[in-house]
Amino acid sequence: MAIILLLLAPIAMTPAPAAARDEVGTGELAAARPGTVFRIWPLEGGVKAGYKGYRVLYRSTGFQDEPIAVSAAIIFPAAGATSPRPVIAWAHPTSGVVTRCAPTLMPDLAGTIPGIDQFTDAGYVIVATDYPGLGAPGAHPYLIGKSAAHAVLDSVRAARTLKDVHAGKRFVVWGHSQGGHAALFTGAEARSYAPDIELLGVAAAAPATNLIELFDADRETSSGRSLTAMALYSWSRVFGFPLSNFVVPHAERSFGRLASDCILDLADFMKEDSDEHALARNFLSSDPTKDARIRDIMQKNSTGMLPHGMPVFIAQGTSDELVRPKITRAYAKELCGGGAKVKLHMMSGTPHLTAGMNAAYAASQWMSLLFKGATPPSDC
Repeated sequence: MAIILLLLAPIAMTPAPAAARDEVGTGELAAARPGTVFRIWPLEGGVKAGYKGYRVLYRSTGFQDEPIAVSAAIIFPAAGATSPRPVIAWAHPTSGVVTRCAPTLMPDLAGTIPGIDQFTDAGYVIVATDYPGLGAPGAHPYLIGKSAAHAVLDSVRAARTLKDVHAGKRFVVWGHSQGGHAALFTGAEARSYAPDIELLGVAAAAPATNLIELFDADRETSSGRSLTAMALYSWSRVFGFPLSNFVVPHAERSFGRLASDCILDLADFMKEDSDEHALARNFLSSDPTKDARIRDIMQKNSTGMLPHGMPVFIAQGTSDELVRPKITRAYAKELCGGGAKVKLHMMSGTPHLTAGMNAAYAASQWMSLLFKGATPPSDC
């Protein structure tokens, strides 16, 4: 099957839609294999000289095992290749939970990928999924690990169907924050869901891991309230419970505005003094982490063990007030106990906002060892 995918002819370019919400019919979805590319447009997003970029709509699998369409960017060397290229699958941090918040619709997608200069210098292919419900129709299952992992894995498959990309089957997944959560779930799902491609390792910066602890620790912070609003808004749409279970009536309007914001500037997202944060400061009528249904969602979507021997790079800033260092250290210890080979890269004074960027060089060096067939160092 891998050979067939590599020999498929390129799909004809179509003009990029204004809102990039090209519908795919249910019949077309049902007939397609995961990774099938339905639509392709030139990527608008700061692709560097010597590289090309596409925005694609491809077939993936939702968290209920239903066929879905997901959008992604594929960035690759413009020159031809004589052998398959290594692939970096980028999993982005929180950008929002509504369709228009897709990173591939933003003006400088390439500039938001930590390590992209190292990756392009090395001649890698970079694939960057939007996740389900961002950039394509449907509700976004925020921090629902299975659907995010499938979207990541199928984005690699999608790149391999495009002849001029020359994407190989060997890849590393790299993510920050929500993307770190997606990357770790990708490590758990890869062998069973996508045995036709080869995951060499998982790299995650400030990953969301134990969701109950994370949401509880961040409940009284501005950024924590924003994430709680986005999670409740997403989960109410995905799982069908009423928001009135958790949101006080007088805060419904400000809650809706906050939950449907796109995060274009993470620095603004972390501010405590915005009007929206002030309005939504007391929007909760109860603690979601104490609700049995919400607690079950969080437990099922907290990151677990990875396959024995899996190389894992985890970067964590010591000044991170959103993903707490204590929680990340505890998870890294659990991974070691489960047989993964973990490199824990602690960054003194680094906050959540810059964890991906600050870790990018070390992460890229770690990835290069994997692509060379070497064994990276482990702290286990």
